[in-house]
Amino acid sequence: MPRYYVWTIGCQMNKADSDHVIGYLERAGYSSTDSPEHADFILVNSCVVRQNAEDKVLNKLMALKAVKKKARNTIIALTGCLVDSRAEDLKQRFPWLDIVFRPREWEAVSRWAEARGLPRLQESDSVLAQAGSVTAYVPAIHGCNNFCSYCIVPYRRGRERSRDLDEIWCHVKVLVDRGVKEVTLLGQNIGAYGRDLPYRPDLADLLTELDKIQGLLRIRFLTNHPRDVSEKLIRAVGRLEKVCEHISLPMQAGDNDILRAMRRGYTVEQYADLVGQVRSAIPQVALSTDVIVGFPNESDEQYENTLRWLRELRFDRIHVAAYSPRPGTIASRKFPDNVPAEKKKLRLREIESLHESIASEINAQSVGQSVEVLVEGKQKGRWQGRTRGDKLVFFTDKSDADLTGQLVNVTVEKASAWALQGSRV
Repeated sequence: MPRYYVWTIGCQMNKADSDHVIGYLERAGYSSTDSPEHADFILVNSCVVRQNAEDKVLNKLMALKAVKKKARNTIIALTGCLVDSRAEDLKQRFPWLDIVFRPREWEAVSRWAEARGLPRLQESDSVLAQAGSVTAYVPAIHGCNNFCSYCIVPYRRGRERSRDLDEIWCHVKVLVDRGVKEVTLLGQNIGAYGRDLPYRPDLADLLTELDKIQGLLRIRFLTNHPRDVSEKLIRAVGRLEKVCEHISLPMQAGDNDILRAMRRGYTVEQYADLVGQVRSAIPQVALSTDVIVGFPNESDEQYENTLRWLRELRFDRIHVAAYSPRPGTIASRKFPDNVPAEKKKLRLREIESLHESIASEINAQSVGQSVEVLVEGKQKGRWQGRTRGDKLVFFTDKSDADLTGQLVNVTVEKASAWALQGSRV
């Protein structure tokens, strides 16, 4: 039986795309292997949103050169955001690559398959890789129209393209019929869902329809642009039973001049007002955010503004990254990368420390409380899962029952910034 090896880095959309290829390969008769040396088909799904991610991808491609040299019949494919319109340039740079295709350009895989007498890749193949899992990612909209000045995504994944609502509903229904209990709707800008469809449904409409699926326990969605979080969407999250009270709201910076240079389209005061609206309508909501430090020309004072707003708004989770110029983006053409690397590191560490402090305080409030956990599996003798607010929970249970995929109540006994620990009620 032929074997495949898939290496994925980057966002959840990349994970969903890799699952699509995995589902296809398994339908075509392949089985998985943990070693590229033992694989007949290798897929590298790349990310270049940050320089450190791109460096990891390039290192992986160089390591595969030796694999190809030993086994020339092994097929090596590259996709993801490293691939732009000049795929042939990448083939010249890495001549051991057999297939190079942009994100979701499945026709390249189908052409390779047909040349070998294998079936064509189908849209339904993504279901095969996720069937039987407790959670699954479901793309709802691809691409992005925002062109934030630092971001490479619109150039690599193209403009926004929404999937038909009925198509997504059927996708989720099949997953649920095959054992999935929680789905996360994906989009580079999930809040823009439906704008390009003739009947113009929105994300709230999609959530409302998915909430009706029997057997589905939870629904999540990401990533959001603050400009596209509507009052209707906020009400839907508060009203719908299966939609989790967890919203990702990337702030990126707490200074208006930096936000303007980033082309984010809102002020920090408007952003803070949105946070207030969300918390007023959904008191139990857990909020996460993204922040970039060291954007071009960011002064100490502007960075301190970001720190001040993070202290005031108190997010459950802060994802922080140091700015790295992405070739072809507006920022790379317009601004010098003039914040020293060491200063970027110091700022990043300070925000990481702030996040740990705030998250520890927030999570400590759960000690002694009972929380609902969707059990995803077992690790080192303890069950693990997540709350509706996306808090990771490890817990013990005295019974011998298999709790995978069940909703259970757990009494929290310990808390840290990263996880809750307790025992089943």
